[in-house]
Amino acid sequence: MATEPTSTARPVLGATRARQGRFGRHVFWVLLISTVLAALALFGAWTWRSGDLANTEPNNARQPVDAKAFDAPPPAPPTQNGGR
Repeated sequence: MATEPTSTARPVLGATRARQGRFGRHVFWVLLISTVLAALALFGAWTWRSGDLANTEPNNARQPVDAKAFDAPPPAPPTQNGGR
């Protein structure tokens, strides 16, 4: 038969208290560094594409040329007898 010791070396915590984390320095530094890296990535992406964002006319007056790719033949005229 196994007997349990009468004294425990660990404190007994409730389920809610055991699930809660503590705010420590390592958590602060991880959050701070990841926020700075995300801001740098967004700034880098913005500067990389800033020339495209500054264009006021992205097609450079080629709209008629681009529209020809979507030309389709006119639809067939409707029939008098319901398509028979």
